[in-house]
Formats: sequence, C-alpha cells, structure tokens
Amino acid sequence: MKWTEVEEIAIQLSEAHPEIDPTRVNFVDLMNWVLALPEFDDDPAHCGERILEAIQQAWIDEVA
Repeated sequence: MKWTEVEEIAIQLSEAHPEIDPTRVNFVDLMNWVLALPEFDDDPAHCGERILEAIQQAWIDEVA
C-alpha cells in the first residue's frame, strides 16, 4: 500500500484504531500509525501535509 491509496489507508486505520476519533488525531500520530500498518510499504519522505489531510478526511468519512 502506498501514500496515494488514501481510502484503503483510512479503512485499515479505522480497523486498527476503532477507539480513536479521527477528528482529534494530530499529523505526527497519523503518519506513525500509517507507517505501522502491516500492508503499508512506501517511503516516509513521500508524505506531506496534503496527503495526511486526505487520509484524515477519508478516515472521518469511513467512520461517519
């Protein structure tokens, strides 16, 4: 899984962290959680604020 797979990342984050409210996640934690996903395999340097915002929004949409 790569940074561009925003929807899949959001699904996996919602499954890995069901107790977390994605509206309250800071970007440092979000990035670390994405990097810790078992299927994630991309360069951390390719991540930026826009990608993290998109992941966070997709996660919010996933649990809504």
